Amino acid sequence: MTTKPGDLQCLYAQLRAQWGTQHWWPAETVFEVMVGAILTQNTAWTNVEKAIAQLRSAKLLSVQAILDSDDTTLEACLRPSGYYRVKGRRLRALCQFLLAEGCAEEPRHLRERAGVAELRKRLLQVHGVGEETADSILLYALGLPIMVVDAYTRRIGSRLGWVDENVSYASLQASIERNLPAEDASIRNEFHALLVTLGKECCRPKRPRCTQCPLVSHCAYARSAMPR
Repeated sequence: MTTKPGDLQCLYAQLRAQWGTQHWWPAETVFEVMVGAILTQNTAWTNVEKAIAQLRSAKLLSVQAILDSDDTTLEACLRPSGYYRVKGRRLRALCQFLLAEGCAEEPRHLRERAGVAELRKRLLQVHGVGEETADSILLYALGLPIMVVDAYTRRIGSRLGWVDENVSYASLQASIERNLPAEDASIRNEFHALLVTLGKECCRPKRPRCTQCPLVSHCAYARSAMPR
C-alpha cells in the first residue's frame, strides 16, 4: 500500500523499532546546539564537529566570547565547516539576537521569551537563519514542539507517495504536523532524527537500498523500482 500522512505514527514506530533512540542533537550545551544549527548549513555533520571542537579549544563557545572575538580567530575555527566567512557573520548575528533578547548568559531562556510561533518569527529575522535552521534551534536547542523538515524528509515523503517532490517547506511541515501529537517535542525530535538515519542508510538519492528499508512495504517508489 501507499502510505499517507495519517500513517506517520505507524511509520515512526517502525523506524524506531529498526534503529532505536537517536539521541539527537549531539551537543554539550544549548548554545552549542544553536551553533551547530548554523554550521551544518551546506556541509556534513563530521565537518561541523571539527569546527565545534576548534571553537571549544579556543574558548569560543559562548555568546559573549564570539561577539568579542576577532574575525581571523573565529573564521579559523569555522574553516572545517566551509563558507567560514559567511558562517562567522551568521554566528555573530545569532549572538547579537540572543544578547538583544537578554539570553546571552543563558541561551536556554530564549524559550521563555515568547510562544513557538513568535520565537520562530523572530529567529527568521536573524541574518542567515532560514526555516530549517530556525526550527532546528526551536526543537533541538529549546525543546519546543515543531517539526524540522529537510532534504531527507522531502525525498522520503515523495517516495512514500504522500507529498510531491517539489513540495514547499511550509506545506511539508504542515502535512506532518497535522498527524503528530500536539505539543510533543520528543516525537518530533526522534522522528526527524530517524528520517535522517533512513535517508542515509537506505533512502539515498541514487541507488537506494529498498530491500533493506523498514518502510519498503509502504513505499510507492520501491514498488516501481524493484524487480517484479
